[in-house]
Amino acid sequence: MVKLEHVNLVVSDIDKTVDFIQTAFPDWVVRGRGESEWYGNKRNWVHVGNDDYYITLNDKAEGNNRNLKSQTAGLAHIGFAVDDVAAISARLQNKGYQIATIGADHPYRKTIYFIDPAGFEFEFIQYLSEIPEQKNMYGGETSAIQRLASA
Repeated sequence: MVKLEHVNLVVSDIDKTVDFIQTAFPDWVVRGRGESEWYGNKRNWVHVGNDDYYITLNDKAEGNNRNLKSQTAGLAHIGFAVDDVAAISARLQNKGYQIATIGADHPYRKTIYFIDPAGFEFEFIQYLSEIPEQKNMYGGETSAIQRLASA
């Protein structure tokens, strides 16, 4: 068995990114926090998630995150399969976060993207079928992707 357990991100403001994550996933908690040393530089870290999965956040980010409109190498987005895209979207928008992208209409999934305060793009995908051939179907879109606000 293989599963992705965590993602490790370097951000400039841990608390702002924790707020974004906990707005999207209200049942996620700060599992731990502390201070570490990264190649001679002290920095703070936080693990936010649940008992099985989490995101590690480290502070002291220098510079800007990659331009998501560019072809620059780096992380494009982090995707989460969720039960209710509309509820996550509503919570995030109610806190002032803007929709970055609305995925194309598809018969077996809904997707929406937001950009967190550190500039990382988060994809939330709701599968409308558990049948692998349907949920993993490429093609079948009945509209184009809508780019609303990208970093």
